[in-house]
Amino acid sequence: MPLTHRSDPPDPPDPSGRPGGRPSAGPRDRAVPAAGQAPSGRLVLLLATACGLTVANLYYAQPLLAVLRQSLHISELTAGTLITVGQAGYAAGMILLVPLGDRVENRRLTTILLAVATAACVAAGTAPGFGVLAGALLVAGAVSVVAQILVPFAAGLAPDHLRGRVVGRVMSGLLTGILLSRTLSSLITDAAGWRAVYLLSAGLMAVLAVTLRGALPSRPPPATLPYGRLLRSTAGLLRRHGVLRRRALYQSLMFGGFSAFWTTVSYVLTGPPFHYSQIGVALFALAGAGGAAVAPLAGHWADHGLTRPMTAAAFATGALAFVLAGLGRHEILLLAPAAVLIDMAVQTSLVLGQHTVYQLAPTARARLNSAYIAVFFVGGALGSQLGSVAYHLGGWDALTGFGAGLLALGLLLQAPALLPRGKHAENPENAENTEDPENTADGVSARRPRRDARRP
Repeated sequence: MPLTHRSDPPDPPDPSGRPGGRPSAGPRDRAVPAAGQAPSGRLVLLLATACGLTVANLYYAQPLLAVLRQSLHISELTAGTLITVGQAGYAAGMILLVPLGDRVENRRLTTILLAVATAACVAAGTAPGFGVLAGALLVAGAVSVVAQILVPFAAGLAPDHLRGRVVGRVMSGLLTGILLSRTLSSLITDAAGWRAVYLLSAGLMAVLAVTLRGALPSRPPPATLPYGRLLRSTAGLLRRHGVLRRRALYQSLMFGGFSAFWTTVSYVLTGPPFHYSQIGVALFALAGAGGAAVAPLAGHWADHGLTRPMTAAAFATGALAFVLAGLGRHEILLLAPAAVLIDMAVQTSLVLGQHTVYQLAPTARARLNSAYIAVFFVGGALGSQLGSVAYHLGGWDALTGFGAGLLALGLLLQAPALLPRGKHAENPENAENTEDPENTADGVSARRPRRDARRP
């Protein structure tokens, strides 16, 4: 069955008599890969870039809290709320908007959300005070879930044996956007003020809306449920799949520590003994962005059945990184490597988790992604706020202890699953990943062959 948009005219008959109804792909469908092939490198690069630019809206404010506190005449705790508000908006978008990716044609949905993101960034850049800025960041956070519509879109284009690699590459763009957003916002603020950051982002969102509208292949949505049932089916996926609940809990703890670190480290860098300018903060954030290089590797590990051990390794690395950050309160040569390791840990855990949950229901990937990321972004929002409180009450030592404790708890929760359990011990999640949730998720039953846990 040819993949066409609803408004497209029917395909002309193929004069050669070949099955499929068309002699060659039209411009809209040219990017759709043939069966068994990965999407083109150009399309993957575009999707990675789009994910990075949209999700960056959540993080521009992180290194600017000291500047925003002075500009808006607010306290440290109130400034930290700006990060929490954006992440809360993102969590709301994951719950209310991302499930639409299984029901609404993705190219159209992406265009609409990017148009709203453009307006929200203009409002943030022209905000007269804290209230308007917080409201604009709430909306910008909600519609930045475009990235989480495009990731399962990319996963759907890739064959099973290449899915982890493709998702890893797209996620590397998303995670690079998260990390470089801090550098970019610091540099722009130093040159033109913090308002210019959001006005520039508004322009980028408008360009992305036009570019993706013309470049994305049109693919019919896999579900036809009414919106209310779609939301209920998303909650049903959480109830039904223990793997989904566990991966969301693990990532909540990881992302909570990550958010706590980056929400407060700007206070350390701009205060004694460092006294960094915004350019200095930008260079520090750029060093941390090196952690994005691990995302394709994480996809490779997932494709080779190493999800469990590499997730545990990520949590152990993150916990040790917080210890290193605590020791580096007055030493940048310890603090910078800690930032890189924390970023590597969160990216590894995220890619491995997404690869795992995408296997649960191929026709419900947007809803699986919605449930997974909404849960852990709540953890991120709590981590940002509790991290600000910890720093306010006990300084950097309290903050790093808080972060190390979160990751140590995550590692402890994984311990029972790491013990050998018979022939499936190599990949204990294998049994649950072969569940068939379509029967109740969207009313369509689809059998999938059971894969052996051991992969080459």
